Amino acid sequence: MTKPVSLTLTLPLPPGVNNQYVTVGRRRVLSKSAQAFKRDVAKLVGGLRERGELEPARERAFADALIGVYLTFYFTTPMRRDLDGGLKIALDALAETLGFDDRSIVDLHLTKQIDPLHPRLEVELETIIGWAFDRTYVYLGDRGSDETDDDETRAEVE
Repeated sequence: MTKPVSLTLTLPLPPGVNNQYVTVGRRRVLSKSAQAFKRDVAKLVGGLRERGELEPARERAFADALIGVYLTFYFTTPMRRDLDGGLKIALDALAETLGFDDRSIVDLHLTKQIDPLHPRLEVELETIIGWAFDRTYVYLGDRGSDETDDDETRAEVE
């Protein structure tokens, strides 16, 4: 059995969901603040690589494993932002930068804290060894389309 691998990062606070996209013509595109957040994440991870604090083997482990993610959002005030408003962009930025598929995240924890002087997002990623999906269902394979909540891609085992 391989030992779990973890990575801890402190990121800037991502923009809220209402500030992540803008309409250009008929298209929805990432806002400047969302693009800046993704660049900042890439720079932070790049710095870890350059300093030897993120070894290639550890980074590859995330691409090949199921992943647990622990996110602690430190907001300036307790009620101005939703806890999950920065979730998607944070996961997308981490997945793109570290080279893993965010569909491999099987365990996710969100926490809201307050730090008016130092808003931030603290992240811990860890590979999960020995994860088992509910044995009541058996995956029947991809039918060539994206999964939705009403897809019947699982059959109950009797």
